[in-house]
Amino acid sequence: MRRTRGLLLRLTRRRGLAIIVGLALAVPAAWLEFAAPYDAWWIAGVSLVLGATGVALVWTGITGPSPDWVDD
Repeated sequence: MRRTRGLLLRLTRRRGLAIIVGLALAVPAAWLEFAAPYDAWWIAGVSLVLGATGVALVWTGITGPSPDWVDD
């Protein structure tokens, strides 16, 4: 779990790669949610998690990572 968190944090620092990976997660998730012929409860859950992660990565890639703290 710690390695996954570290990978995700390093990914957010690379804006272009974050957008690409975010789109690679969000587009199939949108297809699973809206157009897939499957109707299992776990597929809906997986698509929501992948879609939210993908949109968050795209947003971070566009706006840049926010600082952990702000010095006044």
